[in-house]
Amino acid sequence: MHTPTHTEVVRDLDVRLVLSPDRGVDVPARLTYLTADPYAVRFTFHTCSPAPVHWTFARELLVEGVFRPCGQGDVRLWPTKVDGRNVVCLALASPDGDALIEAPAAAVSAWLERTMRLVPPGRETTRQELDAALERLLAPTVREACDDLWAAEPWPSEDPGPEA
Repeated sequence: MHTPTHTEVVRDLDVRLVLSPDRGVDVPARLTYLTADPYAVRFTFHTCSPAPVHWTFARELLVEGVFRPCGQGDVRLWPTKVDGRNVVCLALASPDGDALIEAPAAAVSAWLERTMRLVPPGRETTRQELDAALERLLAPTVREACDDLWAAEPWPSEDPGPEA
């Protein structure tokens, strides 16, 4: 069976984990967008913990957060300037703790632009429907499956054949 290919848009970048108003640490991060899940973006932070920290939220939220404050609850975003640099702040809250992240606005914006060229806003469902239609079209038919079955080795015979 043929599985349609899904495109992945990845961007590695360094973000700043804000520890206090005067202190922060740079943390390697990765932004990932999958056409198989066109509404979501994934932020992965490689902290000193044994496993990376993953956050998934709406692409639309990140787009809006580049331009104006948005979000509520667990994920809030807003654009600002820090030490003369344009950044997108991400305030992330979970039962395991809270984090304030500063991501370079230019890198985030360029990555978002790539995702939107691939799957324009408002066309996410169209892309999913197209992928499903391609999968149905390219899937082996029942007839092909039966032909493969008949071409396969027959069931072992209970007749042991002539005795020697």
